[in-house]
Amino acid sequence: MPTTGKRILAVLSVAALVSTAGAASASAAVPTPKSPVATGYLGAVSSIDADATAIGTQVLRGGGNAVDAAVAVAAALGVTDPFSAGIGGGGFFVYYDAKTGKVHTLDGRETAPETADENLFVENGKPLPFADAVTSGLSVGVPGTPATWRDALRKWGTRSLAQSIAPAERLARKGFVVDQTFHDQVAHNADRFAAFPSTRSLYLPGGQPPAPGTVFRNPDLAATYGQLARRGTDVLYRGEVGADIARTVQRPPVDPASSLKVRPGKLSAADLAAYQAVERVPTHTRYRGLDVYGMPAPSSGGLTVGEALNILENYDLRGAGKADYLQYFLEASRFAFADRNRWIGDPAFVDVPARELLSQEFADSRACLISKDHAATSPVAPADPRHPQPCAAGPTGAPTPYEGENTTHLTVADRWGNVVAYTLTIEQEGGSGIVVPGRGFLLNNELTDFSFVPVTPGVPDPNLPGPGKRPRSSMAPTVVLRDGKPFFAAGSPGGASIITTVLQVVLGRVDRGLSLEDAIAAPRASQRNSAKADVEAGFLAQPETAELQRRGQVFSASPAEIGAATGVESLPDGRWVAAAEPVRRGQGAAQVVLPWRWPGGR
Repeated sequence: MPTTGKRILAVLSVAALVSTAGAASASAAVPTPKSPVATGYLGAVSSIDADATAIGTQVLRGGGNAVDAAVAVAAALGVTDPFSAGIGGGGFFVYYDAKTGKVHTLDGRETAPETADENLFVENGKPLPFADAVTSGLSVGVPGTPATWRDALRKWGTRSLAQSIAPAERLARKGFVVDQTFHDQVAHNADRFAAFPSTRSLYLPGGQPPAPGTVFRNPDLAATYGQLARRGTDVLYRGEVGADIARTVQRPPVDPASSLKVRPGKLSAADLAAYQAVERVPTHTRYRGLDVYGMPAPSSGGLTVGEALNILENYDLRGAGKADYLQYFLEASRFAFADRNRWIGDPAFVDVPARELLSQEFADSRACLISKDHAATSPVAPADPRHPQPCAAGPTGAPTPYEGENTTHLTVADRWGNVVAYTLTIEQEGGSGIVVPGRGFLLNNELTDFSFVPVTPGVPDPNLPGPGKRPRSSMAPTVVLRDGKPFFAAGSPGGASIITTVLQVVLGRVDRGLSLEDAIAAPRASQRNSAKADVEAGFLAQPETAELQRRGQVFSASPAEIGAATGVESLPDGRWVAAAEPVRRGQGAAQVVLPWRWPGGR
């Protein structure tokens, strides 16, 4: 082996020992340290959780690539961030392959049972109350996360599924230190968690949420991961874990003493056996000379971010004053969301005009409806991308229905230049609220992302339920290339606000000259073709907000933070930046493989 290679292995070995010591601190009830930004060599990992990020970094140090590390991080998040993600849910995986220079995607979105029809959430002629639909068997789609891990590793990874999830299995068995966010998420859901003995015994020991600073263990999840490792995903899609999922959905294990009415679902073993993750062609938008790649339908993320960027190509955002920049951002989001709501659904069921939605001609026809001085009144109407008419739109507005907000995103880069942006979810905070008895994971409520009834009466809705159909998503894992090489990648949780968060991060980094970490930290606003844009308190506090209000923008202070983004960026000198939230959701966790230049390195 060349001398330089030996030196690299030596310093990586030391770094791995340091990382292992930090990860082992959980057994002594000492939290793994968090830093929201890190800069260094040979790869980077960014997620919401320090233990998950440390696991991914160790995989990279051990020679694994970005795909191996991404699966390992996702499996760890199923342990430490189980109210946002896990093997009971689904997600979207975007991968840049440095060897070929191509971007690939995997659609691991959940699917409705074959018995589902457009009246899935209609009872006695009326749509169910949203909360009733969430905490039910009706809301549970076939999980896509295990299939996503399996297929990503087979196509682009270097390690087996067993190797990739082994660190998470150990973490579930040995435990991790509960932080305030974990405690609060249980407390927010305590009433419905208490209705299910399987959920209550795991997350409400002694009737109370786990206290910050204590060690939380999940031996049932460790055992489930062990089965996946030994027997592969067939144990879930065709075996006893899947049988337990189907049984739980069809006969929700609700406490007879609970007053909660929990409706059963019809998801079956056959539905699980039929599931497939789908490799899809990514969305592609040229913006300011960069190539922006994202997730296609049934996610609306890549198409809506792409349309908004195309609209914003009409304006000099770098030279604009901040109020003008924010005005254009809010208005581009407003009009792109109108088109999203009208045209995007599962492409296996509806004809999604993806190419036309991303055409510059269509974007220009929408841009001419935007005024720098006056905000439009929502809901604005969609236009027909197949027949774009300058400054023309349809007669009927297209409002945005509610979408669950508790997702998680991770971003990974490796020493070879491969990059993964992966957003995964179980939908609401805590999903359906139902832990599969003896299995240690929550089931999703992803099917509530369908429209319960047509959003606009008399107008076709592409997102009504159907047999085997995938609900529309807003997840927007994004990879940005410059001259065919990675510039940065990012993504966020947040339901429909994912789209505006990712758009804001891209604009902040590309147009406003912010560093990636500052673009992620910036105060957020989310205009989704609604009467009022959701904004954070920090956004309201900006001096430009008053000027925006004079232009007709109406804001509603969000009771919660908007998004918890993560990203990585490739620097010209060969270093990587890993960036995560500095404050939101208790701060994210960023690490690099090697924080310093190695001896003899270039």
